[in-house]
Amino acid sequence: MDTFKILEIKESVFENNDRQADLLRAELKKDKTFLLNLMSSPGSGKTTTVLKTIEALRAEMNIGVMEADIDSDVDAQAVAKTGTKVIQLHTGGMCHLDADMTKQGLLGLETEGVDFVILENVGNLVCPAEFDTGASKNAMILSVPEGDDKPLKYPLMFSIVDVLLINKIDAIDYFDFDLEAVKERVIKLNPNIKVIPISARTGEGINEWADWIRNEVKNWNE
Repeated sequence: MDTFKILEIKESVFENNDRQADLLRAELKKDKTFLLNLMSSPGSGKTTTVLKTIEALRAEMNIGVMEADIDSDVDAQAVAKTGTKVIQLHTGGMCHLDADMTKQGLLGLETEGVDFVILENVGNLVCPAEFDTGASKNAMILSVPEGDDKPLKYPLMFSIVDVLLINKIDAIDYFDFDLEAVKERVIKLNPNIKVIPISARTGEGINEWADWIRNEVKNWNE
């Protein structure tokens, strides 16, 4: 019977990434740069939410944005129109960013003097949840049309984020979406999660979201 070596490569990759993420977080803390890792599925309204966030905070913070996609630069073009510093990251087919890729993006963005960086991660509810990017905090968007069952189907994503934005709340009357059921499900997975219903289209809830960011940036700098 042949013998062969079994290498648990997945575990070693995650362990190495976790070390790199901790080092990156320490650098960001030292530089007083707050990095928000924003995740969601495609079509949830990430870029529109980013634009609303910029609008709410640009007068009081120096903001930078990293747009991560497998291909295309349409999101970076949309952000650039606001005058915000932005860089487009192409992942070469990868469905997530890890800590080293994030660091490369930050170096390309040139974050000296930047208070708040938004990393718009690749649209996916699976891979991005598995890799620590080194961000100060993690956020995700669940849009109403996606359905209220997503915490049941993708528990890891909901368990690792600090704040959940429930977007397109202005369309809730047109979908079979139980807001209270979502809150109950995500709190079971993550008792410390903050849930904020928003509409990136109308601006509903954006003030509460902006206040959360202000508070987290302040705490990070202290």
